This record gives sequence, C-alpha cells and structure tokens, in this order.
Amino acid sequence: MKRLLRLLPLVCLSAWCLSAASGAETNHNFARWEKEIAAYERADQTNPPPKGAIVFTGSSTIARWKTLAQDFPSAPVINRGFGGSEIVDATHFADRIVFPPAPRMVCLRAGGNDLWAGKSPARVAADFTEFAERVHARLPETEIVFISLSPSGSRWRQHEQEKAVNTLVREYIQGKDHLKYIETYDLPLDAAGKPRPELFVADQLHFNAAGYRLLAARVRPYLPH
Repeated sequence: MKRLLRLLPLVCLSAWCLSAASGAETNHNFARWEKEIAAYERADQTNPPPKGAIVFTGSSTIARWKTLAQDFPSAPVINRGFGGSEIVDATHFADRIVFPPAPRMVCLRAGGNDLWAGKSPARVAADFTEFAERVHARLPETEIVFISLSPSGSRWRQHEQEKAVNTLVREYIQGKDHLKYIETYDLPLDAAGKPRPELFVADQLHFNAAGYRLLAARVRPYLPH
C-alpha cells in the first residue's frame, strides 16, 4: 500500500501530461475560419457545385490560387482553401466544404502553417493521416492527393522540417489505394537549392503567377481528364 501511495503522484502527473497534450488540439481556434466557411456554404447554395468534381482545399497556396479553373479546364474544380489554416482545419470542416459535392478527388496542400505553429513533422504527418481517414470513411472511392510542401524564402528555416513531412506522408501513401502524392519540394528552387525570389510575391511566402504556372504544370498529370 505504501508503495502505491508513493507512485500515486507520478500516476497523476502522467495523466495530467496526457490530458494537456490532447487538449492542445482541443483548444485550436476553429472559429476563426467560420466566416470563410459560411461564405463557401452560401456560394454553394446560390450556385451548387457539380457532383464528382475535384475539391482543392488547404491553406493559402490553395486559397490564393485564383487561376485554378483556368489551369485545369478539362476537369471541374472547386477551390475550398482558406489561408493560414492547418491540416486539422481541413479535417474539422470536411463536413461543410469537402463532403457536400461528393468529389471524385480531393487535393490537399497544407502543413506549412502547422510547422510554423510549432508542430513536429511527425504530428503534421499524423494530421494528414487523420484527414485521409476522415475523408475515406465517408467517401471510400475518392482519390486523396497530397500536394507536398515546398520551401519559401520567408520560411526557409523550416525547409528541413517540410522535407521531413513530405517524406513521412509519401511513405504513408505508398502502396495504398485512392491515395496519391505529388512532389513539389524542388519546384521553387534554383540550381543552388534555394527558393527563387521571382516565383513569389513581395512577402516571399506566397507564389505569384509564375509560381502558380509551375505548380499547375506539376499537378496537371495527376488529375483525371
């Protein structure tokens, strides 16, 4: 009994640590995206998207992709990106922005903000796994495509972490049905392996028109025609 009493504080501490770890995601501020998600829902009511289209979702790379429809004219595409978001946000709002049009393909580009917020590459890769499992639980035949992370000048300090996320996600996807991986890590790099400033807007974080042309060319072969 005395031994059990001595161990009790350690047990309580362990339980508290586990609770704190799980609570970190619970405290994620999903409400910050409510206006954008609601705007997408209103747009869908006014102009319902076609069933079986391709949904692009994720963070600012998707949200700012204004030429998405023109870049992929042979396939109906729906942009459901929201800048600054993390993978858990795409998972959280899947009921409202991914599932309604019953897409035949979902392309996700997110994870950079996750790393910037302090998540480890392993946690980011696990979040992608949860996203994929959530989508396939409702849409088991839908193709899920992970558009990999690529470095930028303003966040160069996390480029090794981005590479690690890509590796973990690629390994998870390999050999699985209805999952695809598109490598884009090298897309904005010069011969010396550094981001090319001419492919980004002034903040050196987001692609400009030239950057999106390269991204579209990399993604195009993976989309259905």
